[in-house]
Amino acid sequence: MKRSKYYVVWNGYAPGVYDSWEECQLQIKGYKDAKYKSFPTEEAAIRAYRGETAEHLYIINGLAKALRDGASEEKPYQIESIAVDAACSGNPGKMEYRGVHIRTGIEIFKVGPYEHGTNNIGEFLAIVHALALLKQYKSTLPIYSDSANAIIWVQHKKCNTKLEQTAINKPLFDLIARAENWLRNNTYTNRIYKWETKSWGEIPADFGRK
Repeated sequence: MKRSKYYVVWNGYAPGVYDSWEECQLQIKGYKDAKYKSFPTEEAAIRAYRGETAEHLYIINGLAKALRDGASEEKPYQIESIAVDAACSGNPGKMEYRGVHIRTGIEIFKVGPYEHGTNNIGEFLAIVHALALLKQYKSTLPIYSDSANAIIWVQHKKCNTKLEQTAINKPLFDLIARAENWLRNNTYTNRIYKWETKSWGEIPADFGRK
């Protein structure tokens, strides 16, 4: 029997795509500021969860250069790139991460919040998310992160966190496992650079909660 609807949960106990209203309800019932929506097809739901609007894909594919007005602004970093960052309320606490196109400031993706996480985990996941998304669309855009630890973890293909898994943060550890598996089974040509906050200011993907 063909399913009639798929559900995206952006803000809930375990954000993701669900194929039944019952499963969706489990993620949002009693969750403050829950954000969710139904979609007619699984493909539409997945694209919505990843934030894959036409404008986003245009940037990811590196085609945003065609929008330039000819003016060039000197920067110590590449403006045609993706910046990633994470935010965590407490340590551990509610953690979320996102990716932003540096030149335009457009948010490419945003994931979370996840319960009982850490900022370092979010920084690691943000880089891997960006790598996977860029590879999917055959984009060579570089990635900037202000976390030296996360960059090293990605290079070693291991989220070297000391946080212990619990029933509360199991969805987060499932996501970590998927990220590590992706790194072990994929190659990429995108350069990952350290964002120099002291010299350049806050990274463009910063959540602005300091």
